[in-house]
Amino acid sequence: MTHNHDPAMLAKAETLTEALPYLQRYAGKTFVVKYGGHAMGDPEAARDFAEDVVLLKAVGINPVVVHGGGPQIGAMLKQLGVESSFIDGLRVTDKVTAEVAEMVLSGKINKELVGWIAAAGGKAIGISGKDAGLVTATKVERTTKDPGSNIESVVDLGFVGEPSEIDASILYTLSAAGIIPVIAPIGVGKDGHTYNINADTMAGALAAAVGASRLFLLTDVPGVLDKDKNLLTDLRPADIKQLAQDGTISGGMIPKLETCVHAVEAGCEAAVVLDGRVPHALLLEIFTAQGAGTLIRV
Repeated sequence: MTHNHDPAMLAKAETLTEALPYLQRYAGKTFVVKYGGHAMGDPEAARDFAEDVVLLKAVGINPVVVHGGGPQIGAMLKQLGVESSFIDGLRVTDKVTAEVAEMVLSGKINKELVGWIAAAGGKAIGISGKDAGLVTATKVERTTKDPGSNIESVVDLGFVGEPSEIDASILYTLSAAGIIPVIAPIGVGKDGHTYNINADTMAGALAAAVGASRLFLLTDVPGVLDKDKNLLTDLRPADIKQLAQDGTISGGMIPKLETCVHAVEAGCEAAVVLDGRVPHALLLEIFTAQGAGTLIRV
């Protein structure tokens, strides 16, 4: 089953010159790409990813990269002897954990990705949501139900935030100057505190704010699978609701798809969940008839 693409595409183009009109149909559009913590473990995959991002820029697309780093933060906390606990998949973040998260995300991972893009011939700049007032965050509030009494109680996740305001002018400035923004999912609150933001949530909020043509969530599964493990290539918000209700999707895929739905309902043209471990998955998704993941649109 094909999605989102015209089959008379690259397959028929024998030379790059013939392929260019197809490649350039997204010229001037913005793609927000979330590069996952697990997809980052492999240097070869990182090189492929960087090459893809540089190629997108070369054909006139404006890529904006948002990266995660959960596994790397976990490893650093372990090294420092700091205990981690999770509630509903979100890391409880005290002051020490928040500082380590910022160090790993804005420091090590962010600059590594900038380096990969430079090595692939692109120009990238690493920033976080704190830079130039890009992302103002508010503290995430979570409630849990006590199964015995059904009483709801508020859970304090510490310095975990979500984007409440976005000033995307820095992204437009960088993109217009030929620079690829690489963003660490950290924001600052009006209270002056630094907040750790889930990278999917950050990417979705930015995609909505800039009216991106595509939001790509690169993950470590092929996309959304049905009960027989076949890839579902096209989904609407109503389909996603149904799949969650009948248990076809569960666990970490639910918040990912909620992020996609929020983004497409708030102005992003379409979102795609795809496998970051597949070489050049981004290019396969954009420039082939069958695509490479699950496309979500309204």
